[in-house]
Amino acid sequence: MSKYPVVAGILSYGMSGRIFHAPFLETNTRFKFKAVVERSKKNAQQRYPHIVSYDTVDELLDDNEIELVVVNTPNQTHFDYAKRALLKGKHVLIEKPCAATSQEVKELFDLGRKQGKYVMVFQNRRWDSDFKLVKRVIESGALGDIIEFHVRFDRYRKEKSPKTFKEINQSAAGLTYDLGPHLLDQIISLFGKPKDSIKLTSIHRENSEVDDFFTFVLNYEHGLTVFAHASLLVAQPLPAYIIHGTKGSFQKSRADVQEEQLDKGMWPTDEKFGLEAVGQEGLLTIINRSNQKQIFYKEALKGNYKGLFNAVYEQIRKDKPYPITEEQILWQMELLEETPWNK
Repeated sequence: MSKYPVVAGILSYGMSGRIFHAPFLETNTRFKFKAVVERSKKNAQQRYPHIVSYDTVDELLDDNEIELVVVNTPNQTHFDYAKRALLKGKHVLIEKPCAATSQEVKELFDLGRKQGKYVMVFQNRRWDSDFKLVKRVIESGALGDIIEFHVRFDRYRKEKSPKTFKEINQSAAGLTYDLGPHLLDQIISLFGKPKDSIKLTSIHRENSEVDDFFTFVLNYEHGLTVFAHASLLVAQPLPAYIIHGTKGSFQKSRADVQEEQLDKGMWPTDEKFGLEAVGQEGLLTIINRSNQKQIFYKEALKGNYKGLFNAVYEQIRKDKPYPITEEQILWQMELLEETPWNK
């Protein structure tokens, strides 16, 4: 273990706590996994018998040893719990979306500066195996100047979610606030803030109160157009990434396996963790100087969300800037808040 591990607590041991947070805090020697809030079932202690299982958020926030609080509760509670944690003198790692509005985001970052604590947003999809390959291909220059960038997150979930807070028409609810932050963060990390945008949302599932389809069209300088799309009624997913440039094209399926592996109980320290299955390689098509088509199959880089937790540690202990910046989160929120063009 690190000489000065960051002592951390998680506000919920639902799906995100069980899969995306606890395994990394447990296996990363830079952290001491201290506590979880579990209001009824004490499932976390079955796997992590050394931790404290608090009954309430207040009990965890009153634990003076805890330095970092993971805010992974329902979307509409993120602002309140993060604010309470900051006022208790804790650093916060907040699940996406960081808050419901840009004004709330600004208030949290301002409060963090006032308290001398860091506000960090959990945008783990930057460490997906498929996206890491997309980023490498773009940065290699093999495609020339990028003209079109398409990113999508397709699912087929006709029935409403058993997580009722996701299906109630309230702030930060619906597919746009669920999957939109993932796609918009990836886009912003690659290309920055767009010069203008269009947002489309709609509802297709029977009796749904919240949107289950969205598309963003983002325009950038130098002729780049970006399309971000997600739907809950896609029976046959298309490639998650399609890129066209002046020298060629690239496409890649959404094949990151980390969530699936973690859900099955694999530890992040397993040598097979984050390795995509054979057959999911990206397809790179280049037109050479002789105007001939050349095709290459690109193996994805290893996915590893540990990179995000290392960045959290280095922000807290070494004051090294966290890669998901306040400015980027505000750009994301402005896009999410935009009035849909079709409304």
